[in-house]
Amino acid sequence: MLRRMSMLLAVLAVACSVHSAESESRKFALVLQAGNETNEGMARAVHALLYAKELLEKGYDVVLIFDGAGTGWASELAKPENPLHKHYARLKEMGVVEEICDYCAEAFGVKEKLSDLQRRLLVGDYEGHPSIAKWVARGYQPIVL
Repeated sequence: MLRRMSMLLAVLAVACSVHSAESESRKFALVLQAGNETNEGMARAVHALLYAKELLEKGYDVVLIFDGAGTGWASELAKPENPLHKHYARLKEMGVVEEICDYCAEAFGVKEKLSDLQRRLLVGDYEGHPSIAKWVARGYQPIVL
């Protein structure tokens, strides 16, 4: 009986520590890598915006990183005529942090399409790309779309 009780307490201790670690992670880095030329890319962009909004509404910290072909969304979402613009604008009002991959914006021909304000979001702190390790070190959980 004492052995069973010890085992049960050990299991409860592990469960509590896992729950505690999960509840401390209140930061998410959403990395949008999907391009804007396909329906799949559109779906990924919609969900990146949706996930960011929900997480922000629930009090989580969110960074939205436009990387790879996803750098194309940075300029597209800024256009008022884009159907997703109002959702993107709402995220900005809610305080979402943004980064745009400097290397990929150049490689995908997006850099010249960015506004002056968006050019300030260009980041290349790891071999020309945004550093994911930087965000992980700050406690952010990456989600790649």
